[in-house]
Amino acid sequence: MFINRLLPDKNMNINLRSLGMLLIAFSIILMFLLTFIKVDNDKKSIVLCQKFEKENLDMNSCPAHKSNFSWLIIVAYGLVFVMMVVGLYIVMVKEKPGATKAMETSEQAKEEFAPVDISKMDEEEKTIYEIIKNKGGSAYQTDLIRETSFSKVKVTRILDKMELKKIIERKRRGMTNLVVLK
Repeated sequence: MFINRLLPDKNMNINLRSLGMLLIAFSIILMFLLTFIKVDNDKKSIVLCQKFEKENLDMNSCPAHKSNFSWLIIVAYGLVFVMMVVGLYIVMVKEKPGATKAMETSEQAKEEFAPVDISKMDEEEKTIYEIIKNKGGSAYQTDLIRETSFSKVKVTRILDKMELKKIIERKRRGMTNLVVLK
């Protein structure tokens, strides 16, 4: 979801839920305001029409009959309704179960890593391990390629060795892999 990418936070449900509630509350307030404005405008239109009728003037020349204000109010009600539906959608939608795993903070993620003997790793494995660890325990393979300046093949082979040693695990995400420390 697009909003999830804007707000990368571990408490995403709470943030999205409060945003949805805010939209709903704002749309309800606007609905009441529009209703009061509509009622006031209708009262003024009635007074105008009665005055035109009393003076025996042509009703087609009455400003209340020529006004586009009613259409503007209908459009405003429509926009408020759309805002309320969006707010309800945000409140009702549930986050995908695996989405929060990649968004953990680095402190929490560091506690969950399996113990690894770094002395048994070569320099390239250590480099990749440190990058993943500093990113909170998970990183996209394309990011590892970019940050290490290694070729795709070299990174893939290093990750293959690390996966055999049960240091990492790769999860397919579209056209790339998410590399996660065990």
